[in-house]
Amino acid sequence: MSKEKSAAELLKEQLFMKKKHAALVMTDAEIAACDDFCESYKDFLDSAKTEREAVITTIAKAEKEGFREYTPGMTLKEGDKIYYNNRGKAVILAVIGSEPIEKGVHLAAAHIDSPRIDLKQNPLYEDNEVALFKTHYYGGIKKYQWTTIPLALHGVAVKKDGTKITVRIGEEENDPVFFISDLLPHLAQEQVKRTLSEGIKGEELNIIVGSRPFRDDDVSEKVKLNIMSILHEKYGMIESDFLSAEFEMVPAYKAKDIGFDRSLVGSYGHDDRVCAYTALEAILGCNKVSKTAVVCLTDKEETGSDGNTGLCSAYLKNFLYDLAESFGAKGRTVIANTECLSADVNAAFDPTFPDVVEKRNAAFLNYGVVVTKFTGARGKSGTSDASAEFVGRVRALMEKNNIVWQTGELGKVDLGGGGTVAAYLANLDMDVIDVGVPVLAMHAPYEVVAKTDVYMTYKAFCAFLSE
Repeated sequence: MSKEKSAAELLKEQLFMKKKHAALVMTDAEIAACDDFCESYKDFLDSAKTEREAVITTIAKAEKEGFREYTPGMTLKEGDKIYYNNRGKAVILAVIGSEPIEKGVHLAAAHIDSPRIDLKQNPLYEDNEVALFKTHYYGGIKKYQWTTIPLALHGVAVKKDGTKITVRIGEEENDPVFFISDLLPHLAQEQVKRTLSEGIKGEELNIIVGSRPFRDDDVSEKVKLNIMSILHEKYGMIESDFLSAEFEMVPAYKAKDIGFDRSLVGSYGHDDRVCAYTALEAILGCNKVSKTAVVCLTDKEETGSDGNTGLCSAYLKNFLYDLAESFGAKGRTVIANTECLSADVNAAFDPTFPDVVEKRNAAFLNYGVVVTKFTGARGKSGTSDASAEFVGRVRALMEKNNIVWQTGELGKVDLGGGGTVAAYLANLDMDVIDVGVPVLAMHAPYEVVAKTDVYMTYKAFCAFLSE
C-alpha cells in the first residue's frame, strides 16, 4: 500500500525543478521515430564532411523539396521556398511566411565547418624516400588525437585555366587512406616529457602519402615524382595546382551507433553538423508558416567567423535586406524584429572527467536539447547573453511543444569558455540564444551524441520555424 505524500513532498513537487531523461518520457513510437531520424543523420554526416560537401548535399535536398535558387530582385510571395548559395561554402534557405516581413523572421543559424587538418599551399615533399604533405590545422584541436588514425583527403583545386578539380579519397571501401605517424613508446622517452599540448607539434602533423619510387634511376625525389605522376594521371594535376587548392584532411571513419543499446552516435563533425542537419530538416518540412522561416548554414565558425563565408561578413545581413526590399520593407526593421536560435552544440557532462564542470549547470546526454543563455569565457567575455525575456520566450516554446530540454554552460566559470555565432547575430540587433545538442569529446576526430538529444533538437527547430 503506497504511503500518502506529505504536504512538504507535494510542495516540493510543485516548486522544485526536475530534469527528465528523454527516453523515459518518450513513447515507443517517438523513440522509433528518433532512431529512424538518426539513420538519415548518419548518412548526412558521411556525405558532408566538409563545408563544400555540406552545401552540395543541402542544395540537393532542398531542390527535391521545391526550393529554388534566389537572386536579389526576384518576385516573392507567401509559400515560396528559396535558397542562396554563398560561394559554395555557406547556404541560406527561406520559406516566405504569411505575416508582413516587417514583423521579422524566425532564423536558425548553424555552422558547417569542423576542426580538421588543412594542407599548406606547397604541401608535397619527400624525406628519406617517403612522400608527405605539410599541413596547417584548422580550428581548436588536440593535435595528438589526429595521429595514427585513418584520414581522407577532400577538397578542390583550381587549375590555372580555371578548371576546378574535385577530390575525395579515403571514403570508399577500396580507397587508400592517409596517416600521421607517432613515435612508438620504446623510443618516446623524450617526447613523453613534453606537455600534453606539445606532445605533437603543429609542424609534426605531416601526412604520409606514399613510399614507392618512380622507376627511373636518373631523377631525384623519385617517390614525390611517383605521387605527382598518379595525381596527374587521375586528375590532370601538376604541383603548382596545389597553390590554388583547398584540400582538407578529415577522419575516414563512418558514423556508427555506439553502445549495446545503440543509443548514441559516434562520428566526425557532430560540431556543428548535428545542429545544421536538424535545422535543415526542420525547414525542409515547412510548407505554411506565419513568420518567414530562415536557416543559415555558415562557414568559418571554428576560426572566428571571419571571411566572406563566415557570419562576421555581410552576406546574411544583405540577404535579409534583399528579402525586405522584395516586400517594400526596411532591412533594419526586419532584423530588429527577428528572433534567432544560434544552433550550436554544448559540452556534455563526461563521468570520466567530472571536475571541469559545475554539475548543476552542465548539460547531460539524453536530457534533451540544450538552451545556452550565454557563452564566452571567464567574465562572459565575448558573449551576447540572451535577455530574460527571450529566454522566457524560448522556454515557453519548449514547454508548449512537449520538447525535452535543459540548460547548460561550457565548463566551470574560471576554467571553461567558448563562443558561437550568437554574438555576431546579436550585434545586428536581433534577439539571439544558443540552442543545440550536448556533445562528448567535442573537437575530437570522433565525437559522440545521444539520439534522443538530436531528435529533441529537431523538434525544437520545427516548433520555432513553423510558428
